[in-house]
Amino acid sequence: MEVSAAWPREPVLDPVYESVRRYVLNLTRAIGDGSIRSAAELTKVNYSTLHAVLRGEAWPDAITVARSEKGLGARLWEGPVALPKD
Repeated sequence: MEVSAAWPREPVLDPVYESVRRYVLNLTRAIGDGSIRSAAELTKVNYSTLHAVLRGEAWPDAITVARSEKGLGARLWEGPVALPKD
């Protein structure tokens, strides 16, 4: 499912997809000059999963987010972009 042709470079209007987009940007920064394979080893997340998440071909689940934050030693998930007003 393609959210944006410019994924993840440009913001998207849907707050759910925007939350995921920000996670992908943070993950990309945390990996830095390292490889996806080395990030997979550090995080214990399958290489194919990380690759698909970075390309916008799959959405990260809670385990992927938690393992990537622990393995890379960085807060990557910023939380929801917008919550409904009560």
